[in-house]
Amino acid sequence: MIRVALVDDHPVVRAGIRALVDGEDDLTVVGEASDAPSAEQLVAAVRPDVVLMDLNLGPGPGGAEVTAKLRRRADSPYVLILTTYDTEAAIMSAIDAGASGYLLKDAPSEDLFRAIRGTARGETVLAPTVAARLIRRTGPTLTEREVEILGLLATGKSNRDLAKTLYVSEATIKSHLQHIYTKLEVETRAAAVARAIEQRIIRAVS
Repeated sequence: MIRVALVDDHPVVRAGIRALVDGEDDLTVVGEASDAPSAEQLVAAVRPDVVLMDLNLGPGPGGAEVTAKLRRRADSPYVLILTTYDTEAAIMSAIDAGASGYLLKDAPSEDLFRAIRGTARGETVLAPTVAARLIRRTGPTLTEREVEILGLLATGKSNRDLAKTLYVSEATIKSHLQHIYTKLEVETRAAAVARAIEQRIIRAVS
């Protein structure tokens, strides 16, 4: 029997996933959590084989940060990300944090069951669109700081605003921007933001 813990800040989502998972003979949900503190307490208490982790947990630490903490435990469970976010930044933050798999919430239930079983066996399980995006990553890759700057650019911040927000000089910001322009093969701020959204490096600002 594969013991599964659910970490998601939406009770209705957790209820739906629990109903699906508990319907399988070899899978059982042993607990639920809605945020970082309750997730850590839950894992310590029930010691699941697999944690199904959302990336957006509302206020406080996100799923990637919680994943990193759980993976540092001596009795660390495997973590399978189950989320709606499919940007490159979100994917890489989760993988870098130690997640064993990354699945989107619109996946068929059979894909979810296969992903849980594969994760429990220690396999890396990626949604087809996620795997394709990782495979397509060619050429120079953006650093975490460059992705952060792109996200801020999308909100309309000036170089001075960026420097204040990131506690660096405007000269440093200009240097980062030149590297971003080169990597994305663009020449302007607007083009950089548009290309980053197109390539799902960042999300469009609503």
